[in-house]
Amino acid sequence: MRVYYDRDADLNLIKGRKVAIIGYGSQGHAHALNLRDSGVKDVAVALRKGSAGVKKAEGEKLKVMEVAEAAKWADVMMMLTPDELQADIYRDHLAGNMKNGAALMFAHGLNIHFNLIEPRADLDVMMIAPKGPGHTVRSEYARGAGVPVLMAVHRDVSGNAHDLTISYGSAIGGGRAGIIETTFKEECETDLFGEQTVLCGGLVELMKAGYETLVEAGYAPEMAYFECVHEVKLIVDLIYEGGIANMNYSVSNTAEYGEYVSGPRVINDATRAEMKRVLADIQSGRFVKDWMLENKVNQTSFKATRAKLAQHPIEEIGEKLRGMMPWIKERALVDKSRN
Repeated sequence: MRVYYDRDADLNLIKGRKVAIIGYGSQGHAHALNLRDSGVKDVAVALRKGSAGVKKAEGEKLKVMEVAEAAKWADVMMMLTPDELQADIYRDHLAGNMKNGAALMFAHGLNIHFNLIEPRADLDVMMIAPKGPGHTVRSEYARGAGVPVLMAVHRDVSGNAHDLTISYGSAIGGGRAGIIETTFKEECETDLFGEQTVLCGGLVELMKAGYETLVEAGYAPEMAYFECVHEVKLIVDLIYEGGIANMNYSVSNTAEYGEYVSGPRVINDATRAEMKRVLADIQSGRFVKDWMLENKVNQTSFKATRAKLAQHPIEEIGEKLRGMMPWIKERALVDKSRN
């Protein structure tokens, strides 16, 4: 595995390009602002008319263009819209408008790896994928640090795609923490697996199951929330800082012993077998096929599930308890009015 840092990057490569960021969500705002603050003078945000992002981007004094217009203008286009929108955006706005020999970049390998987008043969195709939400990419950069990023080159027509990718990664702060070389396939499949089985799917279901078990046994919802949701951050921060051993050093011997004897009862061979089935669905393309079909019916099931989970008692009690801790809001990474 190769890792690059700021010392390996020629920042002038990206500074000399016109860069269009497609989308102004979590990642979009972070990339645009970090590039600008790294000295990239020609940065534009590409958005459709009426997008809520227009006002936010203009509020940061960023140039805003329609997507097709930006495609004609830019030397580098970074696709930072939701995965399910990217194929249509490429087909309708980029394919016939991008400059010959321009670079098309992604922050996730899904559309390229699963052939939902087949870029024009003259385009360089690369990836810079920060290993953290966009709000963290921005906040870490602003404090002089950075989030590690993954890089990959799918197609190098110009002969300069590799160095340009490192330059872009450095400009958004990745070179401060490490720019790790991988492939579109490896990034895509491991990212989907991690999201589904651990970071989002697994962790959320584990917290909900723990909360529900305690409440059903007659314990106060507030106690259940503190023990099964609120304190997750305290444990994760210790692991983030120094690994699992660091966490075990910091918790009580009782907690550590409970980890050893009870953890394997919850996460067991049946769980691992299911994880393997999830990975197989990702590798075969079944998950992506199902997700794209869901989008063809206007995300009906997806939106219904989102609405249902938003009404879970864990959300109500969490809002109440967070209201007692104003420092959480004061340090919030997400400000929906700005990013």
